[in-house]
Amino acid sequence: MALPKIAPYALPTAQELPVPKGPWQLEPGRAALLVHDMQRYFVDAFTPEAEPITPATANIARLIEACRKAGIPVFYTAQNGDQDRRDRGLQADLWGPGMSSAPEHQAIIDELEPQAGDIVLVKHRYSAFQRSNLETLMRARGRDQLIVTGIYAHIGCMMTAAEAFQRDIEAFFAADALADFSRDQHDLAVNWVAGRCGVPMATDTILARLDS
Repeated sequence: MALPKIAPYALPTAQELPVPKGPWQLEPGRAALLVHDMQRYFVDAFTPEAEPITPATANIARLIEACRKAGIPVFYTAQNGDQDRRDRGLQADLWGPGMSSAPEHQAIIDELEPQAGDIVLVKHRYSAFQRSNLETLMRARGRDQLIVTGIYAHIGCMMTAAEAFQRDIEAFFAADALADFSRDQHDLAVNWVAGRCGVPMATDTILARLDS
């Protein structure tokens, strides 16, 4: 199965977000930011210059800028192209051969290009924690909260939030800095995280917390 072509849809607003079951409050001194899979291959599935990808990208860029200014670690995930079938595992059965190593597939989009001091992790499975040292790098920096942004909300982003919870890392799901195959699947991810493993928040709310 190849990636679908994604029709435009409106991102959820702050007023539409569910009340989370978890009581956690975002604290700048404990937080890290994750930019999940914002590579050209995945972004190209969206309708260009339209919701959800255009405003979601802009919101991710705002969060990156704020975190860099505040000294909050910024992590990226990025899959390698032309992965060996054995390295991709069961994902190959669901998604086919995946991306190539060409820049038009593998590169992180220009608007969110990593800078010196940011950390790019090689992605192997849905969750950013799988077969990576994300947790180790966070713990070494005294971070036990993770702001999750990127694509796709109901796949890797949701899985990352769930695994963060299982590692005693508080997950904050930046609902309007995520994008997905459809609004229904986007809402599914936000609601699932709210009820089981994290705190959905709007970008403006996160920025206000980071500035506090």
